[in-house]
Amino acid sequence: MARRGIRNPFEVHLRERYGAPAMPPTQATPTKDQLLTMYRKMYLVRRFEERAGQQYGLRKIAGFCHLYIGQEAVAVGAVEAARPDDYMIAAYREHGHALARGADAGMVMAELFGRDAGYCKGKGGSMHIIDLEHYFYGGYGIVGGQIPLATGMGWKSKYCNEDRVTLCFFGEAAANQGSFHESLNMASKWKLPVIYICENNRYGMGTAIDRVAAVPEIARRASAYAMRGEQMDGMDVLAVYEAMTDAIDYARKGKGPVLMEALTYRFRGHSMADPATYRQRAEVEEEMKRDPILKLREYLVKKKIAKEEDLTAIDEEVKKEVDEAVAFADASPEPALEEIWRDILVEEGEEDVKPRERVLGKKVESWPETPPPDLKVTWEVEPRQPAKKAG
Repeated sequence: MARRGIRNPFEVHLRERYGAPAMPPTQATPTKDQLLTMYRKMYLVRRFEERAGQQYGLRKIAGFCHLYIGQEAVAVGAVEAARPDDYMIAAYREHGHALARGADAGMVMAELFGRDAGYCKGKGGSMHIIDLEHYFYGGYGIVGGQIPLATGMGWKSKYCNEDRVTLCFFGEAAANQGSFHESLNMASKWKLPVIYICENNRYGMGTAIDRVAAVPEIARRASAYAMRGEQMDGMDVLAVYEAMTDAIDYARKGKGPVLMEALTYRFRGHSMADPATYRQRAEVEEEMKRDPILKLREYLVKKKIAKEEDLTAIDEEVKKEVDEAVAFADASPEPALEEIWRDILVEEGEEDVKPRERVLGKKVESWPETPPPDLKVTWEVEPRQPAKKAG
């Protein structure tokens, strides 16, 4: 399959200059099942977010609510390129990331509703959904706050001799935070297995990135940290999948971190409270012609991978799932008042509460162990030299 991503001359230059030799990208050809999974996941995220917006209007969801409509290809393509046990962390626009990783739609919706059946018992809300069963370490409300956390997760993988990578999602405005600079500098210095994924939807809240950034092409900033940087078409799930497969393979082999910039676009405002008057209607309508779901659907039909009726059947199945998720959330009780004092500190010997076991009674087999039972530390951060004698 031909490479669909956007490659840049400076990315090849960096590989040659800093010891990471220029190489052909890892070939990534998704199977029919993977392609249909990508389609289903993207459609699930779209329908879920549309219903979340509706429920917000009905005042079933309160506070901030940031929808992922238009950006579905980034999370889905990246997740499908990674292993299920690779670490993942995101910003506050994370409903789509959680669903793409395998979170239960009903429990995610219940979290948005602030109900007890949510992943965090309704206490995380829209911006702080965490699903450790699927190695999704949550969304974070502080702009750029997850970037140093992801760096620490990459450090843990290297220190514990794991072969996991960490996927860290953030918006382009977060790349102007000091945490971005500090994290990428450290990750490059120690060759940590972290993929920093900037979802560049062009607007940080209501401000266009080229109005506030001296270098609006975020991937170019990788050169400041002697690390690999690359852009990819964030409106094409296959382009994301192929580019991310290559980047993940690179990081998993110990070659260091990668800064990926997904050029994408959100079809709605920054949040449900944003009328998005800073954009022209014509611009939005033009971008909607690049809808990643329609693009994949057209590809599947054109390549005779699936028929229109097959995809329509998936659409109907997803609509039913989302309807059931809304009903499930609406029927879930409010958290008990005493819950406000719980889940603040972990007491010694206290076991993890596994959300799907607590809410749905389903046995959870996969769960992160820290430290791993077979921990073997083989990495010394900085080789220590004997101190010189005084005098």
